[in-house]
Amino acid sequence: MAYNLKEELSKEERFVGGHRLCAGCGAGITVRAVLRALNPEDKAVVTNATGCLEVSSFLYPYTAYTDSYIHCAFENAAATCGGVESAYKVLKKKGKIQDNFKFITFGGDGGTYDIGFQSLSGAMERGHDMVYVCYDNEAYMNTGIQRSSSTPRFADATTTPVGTDGYGKVQNKKNLSEIMVAHNIPYVAQTTFLGNFRDLHEKAHKAIYTKGPAFLNVMSPCPRGWRYPTEDIATICRLAVETCVWPLYEVENGEYKINYIPNKKLPVEEFMVKQGRFKHCFKPGNEWMIEAAQEYVDQKWNALLAKCK
Repeated sequence: MAYNLKEELSKEERFVGGHRLCAGCGAGITVRAVLRALNPEDKAVVTNATGCLEVSSFLYPYTAYTDSYIHCAFENAAATCGGVESAYKVLKKKGKIQDNFKFITFGGDGGTYDIGFQSLSGAMERGHDMVYVCYDNEAYMNTGIQRSSSTPRFADATTTPVGTDGYGKVQNKKNLSEIMVAHNIPYVAQTTFLGNFRDLHEKAHKAIYTKGPAFLNVMSPCPRGWRYPTEDIATICRLAVETCVWPLYEVENGEYKINYIPNKKLPVEEFMVKQGRFKHCFKPGNEWMIEAAQEYVDQKWNALLAKCK
């Protein structure tokens, strides 16, 4: 589908203003862009795991969604979406529903990488015609910036604090996108906020209109947890891509495709230095942390290039 910015901006909003997300938060940008990728004539059922997005966009009887919305627990958002999709198919077959519905789940990394992983894995394996969108802000932001399996190594979080006995998170970030590819589903993609949102929109549209299960992993920075000025969110996302910390790629029916290769791959420190959670990495004597981060990014990037042939 060709991306037409003017056409997209003319669409009626499905995620409206008045929510209580923080300024500079990536979650709202993710939801607004994904729902805008729906065709105007289609309706949607949105399921949402507990988290920043849920507590900020839905407070009964008030909602920021123009489509049907279901608040789910941390652990069962994907299962709920799969159940609704199954019920829809039955009602559609019986002629009790005429409208076309799409089924979309939103969850943060805590409700996706960790607590909701079994639910997500089951829904993908069963083959429900749905899209799971992870707004990945790399920690449990809603409950106090605790580390998750999505949190990158060396990040300063409340449960992986920096101090005399600690240097942030010890483990590297889980590669959930690759785990989803291993489920042999039709479509998996990574994206974030760049330029006119073309990459995000096209992947969201492709995910929504791919028959069967699809998974979209969207880097969605958090100003409080990552500790950056709210106006720097686009810069943070651009540096994540230019340093290959967060490659833009998609996997359709097992075939890998890189959507962007930097002309000049930037060193990972240019991404890290913009965020307070990595401040300690730049203190004298901690150079090994940046070197280790660079080595890990290079290893993952080269492995991805090899898969794309």
